[in-house]
Amino acid sequence: MMPQRALGRTEEHIALLGQGTWELERADEREALRALLAGLDAGMTHLDTAELYGDGRVEEWLGLALAGRRSQVFLASKVLPQNASRRGTIQACERSLKRLRTDHLDLYLLHWPGEHPLAETLAAFEELRAAGKVRHYGVSNFDERELALAVRLAPPGRIACNQVLYHLGERAVEHAVLPACERLGVALVAYSPFGSGRFPSPRSRGGRVLAELARDLEATPRAVALAWLVRHPGVVAIPKAARTEHVLENARGAGLALSPEQRSRIATAFPLGRKPRTLPTL
Repeated sequence: MMPQRALGRTEEHIALLGQGTWELERADEREALRALLAGLDAGMTHLDTAELYGDGRVEEWLGLALAGRRSQVFLASKVLPQNASRRGTIQACERSLKRLRTDHLDLYLLHWPGEHPLAETLAAFEELRAAGKVRHYGVSNFDERELALAVRLAPPGRIACNQVLYHLGERAVEHAVLPACERLGVALVAYSPFGSGRFPSPRSRGGRVLAELARDLEATPRAVALAWLVRHPGVVAIPKAARTEHVLENARGAGLALSPEQRSRIATAFPLGRKPRTLPTL
């Protein structure tokens, strides 16, 4: 069974490993939908999407995939910053609900900070929550200062998560964002946990370490990488996979128990580096 983790200070618990859908529209539709359903069967029930992805096409695909299975899914989507005025957020949510063929989202996020006042976006989130169209809400691509502001502006405990770029080659969130999430009671959702096409080569130093540990654990290097990323109790990850064999490999990462020595080997092979001036994003 897929382990669950608390969604911030809400009473909700979500899958340790979910499924991302960025650029899923580039895959074969039938194969991608089969992979998503295989992920649900494996317990990867947190599905993340956004109005941005494929200009709404990915939401439409998910709407088809979830027919008859909506109750099994923790469904998340995001509003674009340019749409995130109070009225615009509500309209964007309505469009997403229509494409997803559902009457509510389990989680709704502001995709990244924008020019509309954050207080307006949060007011819209509260309105959507009161109407039963959104169960929880949060933010994405917020640095520690922006996150702290969101928590101050929202009612207590409402900012459920901060979805950020986090993979072995990009550990910047460990400097300040992850500690801020822990301090503020906000879950950290790691997107692109394989580096968006830049997963370590087996010939690289880090790739060799992952391969060696994968052999010891009878797993794959990607499953080992996922197990390392979710070592912190406040972190969940949403790897994307458009093929069934890949999604099942990813699911295995939830069941891997890395020893302190194995964790240390990975951390040494993929150094933290200096804190960047701005939060890395894709």
